[in-house]
Amino acid sequence: MGRSQRQRKKGVVMTMHASGTFEVKLNVQKADNTAAESAKLGRMSIEKQFHGDLEGTSAGEMLSVGTEVKGSAGYVAMERVSGTLHGRVGTFALQHSGTMTRGEPQLSVTVVPDSGTGDLVGIVGKMAIKIVEKKHFYEFDYILPETP
Repeated sequence: MGRSQRQRKKGVVMTMHASGTFEVKLNVQKADNTAAESAKLGRMSIEKQFHGDLEGTSAGEMLSVGTEVKGSAGYVAMERVSGTLHGRVGTFALQHSGTMTRGEPQLSVTVVPDSGTGDLVGIVGKMAIKIVEKKHFYEFDYILPETP
């Protein structure tokens, strides 16, 4: 059984792996007030199209902050993913927390607890995002309860 397939060993649900590509569209949102602008806070809407083991879309929002040091910044984001994950249809939410320390990225993308709907109720997991030559890739390790 391949890595991207559902894997079980003696009744124990194993971590599953999904991978693929995605396109992302970021739209800059106007700052709510001048204090946000002077604090170098940015806000963007997020729209994604996923391909591969996860086929679907997502929508969300991101907040970011820049610093006086080149290559250092931070962001948080929330997005709701809707689609099919290895044949199971539903939605779930992802929470992002990222920093860039003088060009060195650190990123955590985690499924929000109890955010799964439809066939994805009970999903837990973490997603890694990589950008290679301006193309976006995801690696998603997750666990789902048994199908009744």
